[in-house]
Amino acid sequence: MSKDDLQEIIKLATDARQCALARYSNFCVGAALEAEGGVYTGCNVESAAYEQTICAERVAIWKALSEGERKFKRLCVVVDTERLTPPCGACRQVIWEFCGDIPVVLANLRGDTETFQMKELLPHPFDAGFLEETGAEQK
Repeated sequence: MSKDDLQEIIKLATDARQCALARYSNFCVGAALEAEGGVYTGCNVESAAYEQTICAERVAIWKALSEGERKFKRLCVVVDTERLTPPCGACRQVIWEFCGDIPVVLANLRGDTETFQMKELLPHPFDAGFLEETGAEQK
């Protein structure tokens, strides 16, 4: 991954962050998911019923999947925090299930970045392999 490519995906995630609807937490997050067919962005959207809130990472993944994408290369998450902020547990599960062991770039508005492989963020994932062991059928 070239430095220009990295800066481009960070910019796309940063731009997506501007659309976040974080009325309650003021914790605005942007994500950019690089797929075979292009880049899909997402932002977090909060609801007064917090259980209905959706994270930026999952928005980007759902957008990509709904457009037929199935092969993913990299995910970038941008938050305005001093410490780089990784995806939450629910997002880690979804990233693993639909994107596999992709690089996850964490960035903030100060220009700090760090890249992790997904298996570093979710070292012992639950996936379809466990369901197959019990004879459950995949649809």
